[in-house]
Order: sequence, then C-alpha cells, then structure tokens
Amino acid sequence: MSRPVLTTLLVANRGEIACRVMRTAKALGLTTVAVHSAVDRDARHSREADIRVDLGGAKASESYLDVTKLLAAAKASGAQAIHPGYGFLSENAGFAKAIEDAGLIFLGPPASAIEAMGSKSAAKALMETAGVPLVPGYHGEAQDLETFRAAAKNIGYPVLLKATAGGGGKGMKVVEQENQLGEALASAQREALSSFGDARMLVEKYVLKPRHVEIQVFADQHGNCLYLNERDCSIQRRHQKVVEEAPAPGLSLEQRRAMGEAAVRAAQAIGYVGAGTVEFLLDARGEFFFMEMNTRLQVEHPVTEAITGLDLVAWQIRVARGEALPITQAQVPLIGHAIEVRLYAEDPANDFLPATGHLALYRESAPGAGRRVDTGVSEGDSVSPFYDPMLGKLIAWGEDREQARLRLLAMLDEFAIGGLKTNIAFLRRILAHPAFAAAELDTGFIPRYQDALLPAPCELPAAFWQAAAEAYIQSEAPLQRADDPHSLWASRDGLRAGVPAQVSLHLSCNGQDRAVNLTRAAASTCSLDGEQLVIDVNGLRRQHLAIRRGSTLYLQWDGELQAVNAYDPIAEADASHSHQGGLSAPMNGSIVRVLVEVGQAVEAGAQLVVLEAMKMEHSIRAPHAGTVKALYCQEGEMVSEGSALVELEVVEG
Repeated sequence: MSRPVLTTLLVANRGEIACRVMRTAKALGLTTVAVHSAVDRDARHSREADIRVDLGGAKASESYLDVTKLLAAAKASGAQAIHPGYGFLSENAGFAKAIEDAGLIFLGPPASAIEAMGSKSAAKALMETAGVPLVPGYHGEAQDLETFRAAAKNIGYPVLLKATAGGGGKGMKVVEQENQLGEALASAQREALSSFGDARMLVEKYVLKPRHVEIQVFADQHGNCLYLNERDCSIQRRHQKVVEEAPAPGLSLEQRRAMGEAAVRAAQAIGYVGAGTVEFLLDARGEFFFMEMNTRLQVEHPVTEAITGLDLVAWQIRVARGEALPITQAQVPLIGHAIEVRLYAEDPANDFLPATGHLALYRESAPGAGRRVDTGVSEGDSVSPFYDPMLGKLIAWGEDREQARLRLLAMLDEFAIGGLKTNIAFLRRILAHPAFAAAELDTGFIPRYQDALLPAPCELPAAFWQAAAEAYIQSEAPLQRADDPHSLWASRDGLRAGVPAQVSLHLSCNGQDRAVNLTRAAASTCSLDGEQLVIDVNGLRRQHLAIRRGSTLYLQWDGELQAVNAYDPIAEADASHSHQGGLSAPMNGSIVRVLVEVGQAVEAGAQLVVLEAMKMEHSIRAPHAGTVKALYCQEGEMVSEGSALVELEVVEG
C-alpha cells in the first residue's frame, strides 16, 4: 500500500496546542496552516503559521467548531491533513468522518473509535464487557430528572454528574444532596450542550480521595499498540487538571503494568490508531477503575515526552503517513521525572473565575536544561471571553521528582504576566506545599489545603513600598521629568547637596494605599538596571523584576507580580462612587438565564442571573435577602466585566 502524501498540515485549533503542533510540523519540513476567528486574527498561532485562513465569527460555534468552514480552509490552503489539537472538534466522530469523506487525512483515530469512546456511557458499557473495573453508576439513554433522581438514590450520595460527550471539567457537577440534583443537572446539561453540542449526562458514585492516574497509549495502522508509561493528574480545581506529572509517584511496577495492559486492551478493542489516553481512578487500596478514554493528544503530553525523549506529535504525523511505531513495549524509556503546571488567566481568590483583558506584560522564564514552556500568547495579546482561559504550560524535568519540583518553582518565580489576573502564585503555593513535596496526592488536594493555597490578602511590607517607590521614580521618562521643573520627577533620585535625598509619593497596590517618604541612606543604594531593580542595603544585594507600562509599575516581590500605581490623594478623594445593592458582571460573557423579575423577593444565596463565559456557567447570587429593584440585562445579551446586572434592595424590618 502506497503511503499518503502529507506535505501541508492544517491545525484546527488555537492557542498553545496549535503553536506546539506547528513547531514539530515545521521541524519535519511540513507547511503549516492556521485557522483563526475574527478575534484571533493577530493571535500567536496565527502569526507563527506559514499560511493562515480567516474563519470569521467570534464564538467557537462560528469558527473553530464549524466543520464546513474548516474543510473549506483545508481546500483553499492545499492542506492534505488536519490536526484537531485538543478540545473543540478533537473528539467529534462526525468531524473525523467528514475529513475522511473529503479525501483528507485526520491526525487522530478512526471515526468509529472516537464514536465508541466519545460517549462515556457507551465506553463504560464496552469496558464492562471487557472486564475492566468500573465505578458504580448510571449510563443509560433516559435523561429525565426522575431517572437521575432514582439512579442517584440507588448509588448513594455524593454523586458526580458528567457529560457523556466531553471532558475538561465542563458539564460536570458534584451533587452532595438530593435537593441539589435538579439545579445541578440543568446547569450541567447547558454546559455540555454549549461545549460539545450534546446535553446527555451520566451519573456515578463520587469516589472520595481518589488519585487520577492515566495511561498514554499509541497505536499504528499495522496492529501495533503500546503504552508510554503513566501520568498522575490528581491536582485539580473545578474538575480540571492544573498540575500533572510523570511517572505517577509511588506506583509499583506491577500496578503500572496492569494499568498499561488494560489501557492497551481498551485501545485494541475499538481498532484504535494514533495517540490516546485511558484515564483511571486509583483508590487508597491500589484498586483502579476506568473513567474514560480521551481519543486525542492530551494537554499534559509534554511530561510523557520529557520522561521518554519522544515527540508524540511527530509520532502522530508518521503514523498518519502509514509508518509503523519505531519501538516496542520493552523499548519504551522511563528517564527521570517531569512535572507540568497549566497557566490560566483566572482569579484563584474568586473561585477561579476566568479573567479577560490585555497582556500588558509577558515575560517567560529563562530557557535551560530540563525547562520547557509551551505557550499560545505574547506580550500585547488579548484574552477574550470566547475560549478557554489557558495561556500555556510550564514543564520541568529532573533526574528525580525533587529536582523537577525545584526547577519548576524557579521557573514560576521568573515568569511574569501583567494586565490580568493569573494563577502563577497559586501554582507556586501548590508546588511549595509540604504535602505536594511529599507526593501526598489525590483529587481533594486543593480543597483540603485551600487555606494555605489561597491565603487571605496580607498587608504588603514596608520594604515593598520602599522598593516600589524607588522603581516608580527611576522608571519615569527623563523627558517628562525635564518638561516640568516643579514635578516630583524633576530629579531622578531627589539628591540634594548636604542633606539626605527625600521624595514623597502616594502609591496603591492590591487595594492598599501607602504614602511613601524616600530618604537615601548612606548605607543603601537602589538602581533600575534595565528591567531589574537592584537594591543594596548594608552589603545585602537583591534583584527584583521591575517594568513600567504606562502609569503602572509591575514589581516582582516574593514570587508574585504586583501592579503599582501612583496617585494624587486629593484628586482621588471623590473618585469612589460604589453602587450599594448593585450586582455587576464579574467578567465579560453572555447572559444565559435571568431567574428573577423586578419586585420579586429573594433570599440570601438565591440564584439571580447565570452568566456564561469561556464555556463555563457562573451564577450571580443574592448576597443578602431583599427585593429586586431593577434588572439591567436580558437573556442572550453580551455584557462586559463590571456591567450592572441586578439592583437588590434591602427590605427594612
């Protein structure tokens, strides 16, 4: 059989995975084609491609989920093959079949394999027939509330609702009590329909304190299939992975072999081809239960690449060309340890609410041995509300787990993003936590150590304000200082003959305000050298990243990037005009449900409005009992962060 021609590859995705796939494709000599929506016209993946095609639209349904547009883009660009990345249409059997019907190559498994594993209910039934242990649950066709109520009662609470057609934490809800089931089911179904175009759900027993361990499998078109070790993905928030590592700490050779062989049997049972992942729950007794199979390349594939030295995207391309796997199971390497963290635009302190905005500052950690950064953004890019908020991934490899952990901590210390909230500091606290260092892992890690991982804001120390004032003054443009001889900035350091230099200014940061009086002591020096603020006090020298963007100074302090602004306290005195009783949009998004009307009395905690952003639903709830005085939004409306949604009036008496 002659091998198919593959010289031009279209990546039907965006962000870091599109950039990562194109990097390997270019290394293999392929021409790369990017597709982009209207809001992604200048996105990094679009800029890095050899050819780019505008799909139009802003929503995913108008661009990255539009099969007709994607096939037209392949035809227009001359692409012979399409790589789906992850998310979007990567596990859509109809998309895979449409590609095959168009005479193109799909860099993924056959449509039949996706269909077999694409429904979690059907996949679990298949695994049950194959003798793979399952978590007790209901995976039937009936989707009415009463069926789920009866199933949940039979299984026993707590239960987990899951979308049968997708993953990534979308369409997934933990239900603790029966009275929560109706609202949770309706919300999960809406999320599933929005994310995957399929609202069908399953329900299963929620296993307490499990580990999430998955097996990377790979199969070719010649009947060969092997497993490339395992990954531990137990550190999760909102049912989405944030830290992954390979190999899984503490897993015995016997457990690795048993889980790996079960994963290979699962892949072979459906005629699998390409990269796939079989996910298991591993309980405290060492027993494992099948969860699902992801019929695509996983977000966390770099940790597998790090411990094997293999390029899984290159393998995907070679398998698509009809080549056989280059090694046998006995030849699969396992070298050292690797840990990955997912970098998100989100606010961990506000229930991990996705953040949107402009990347005013973007500095990656320095390259080096055992270090890798996969990203889909650059400084100046914008993060929109239409897509997943993941910005990239940081991966560290070491000869052992501790070396990998320390390397990754150092990378996080160097990484800096300004202009919107991220989870960098949160990730650092996870890696630095004693329980993580001791590899005490399970899916309840983040809730269990929430107080340590999400500490209450503390007052910034005096040394920070002094450093911020120094950096702010020295970063002021010389021209601005020269233009106004009466300005605070007329002299860079405020030095005066015969007296200590002194400068006063008011700064704000993290909701805190401080009046700072700078006096240059004889034993201390401070200088801004490029993007580094160098402070020397009594012979102790420290360096801090300090970068000015407009009126904002970004200063790295104790592993966190702080945004500092100077202000005039007199001019700011009347700036506060907060709206008592007003509830505003926490981020850009679309109003999917308005559950109240003007004049309606509500209890504290009542659901008022449901906002959808980045394919996730966010409930706006009443902070106290009261009466709805005004509504400023309607269903289907797009709203911006800070927009007034509901005005709630407290009823006296």
